[in-house]
Amino acid sequence: MDKQGIDSILSFEEVRVLGSLLEKEITTPDYYPLTLNALINACNQKSSRDPVVSFDESTVLQALDGLREKKLVRVVSGPDSRVAKYRQVFTDIANLTLHELSLLCVLMLRGPQTPGELRGRTERMCRFQNLEEIETTLRRLMERESSALIVQLPRQTGLKEQRYAQLLGGEVQYSEASLDSQRVPKGAELGEDRFLKLEQEVRSLRNEVAELREQLGKFKRAE
Repeated sequence: MDKQGIDSILSFEEVRVLGSLLEKEITTPDYYPLTLNALINACNQKSSRDPVVSFDESTVLQALDGLREKKLVRVVSGPDSRVAKYRQVFTDIANLTLHELSLLCVLMLRGPQTPGELRGRTERMCRFQNLEEIETTLRRLMERESSALIVQLPRQTGLKEQRYAQLLGGEVQYSEASLDSQRVPKGAELGEDRFLKLEQEVRSLRNEVAELREQLGKFKRAE
């Protein structure tokens, strides 16, 4: 990546705006690039965001100005568009795979997370086969030749998995005391694992039902 792009520390607001643009480009390409209002709504979503924020127009515009100066965002417009729209150009210079980009994007929007959390939360953008594939992708993001984009945080007392954090906003400041409020009770951690497993089973059953319906339709047409 261009030195200016990767070595420029982003503010919290810039990380949220850039992460929102990345997410919407992947998940809702028909509505991308984003207008200012759409981008504000994306930043302020109450789901898939941690922490939840309430950015006003001036806050988002200031973050956009900073990202444009860092050559990470552009303003675009077309002949049928009366309002300015914004698109990220981070991916034009970052040279990331969809799997790498999805992990980085979720870390930008939801803070430090474990591989298990990342697997469930990246599903709208791409699908990982297992935790090993996620861990391999995380290592690639940490071992980039230019500079690391994420970091592995020290294991927290009482947690089975280590957490990872993005580095676009600078070095992560952490301490055992400051992480106490984020600690997940053992029962809750097990509950999330079971929930993710159930989600996977439901998706598998839905696919099987869809295949059976298709086969039944072909059988009826053949009669």
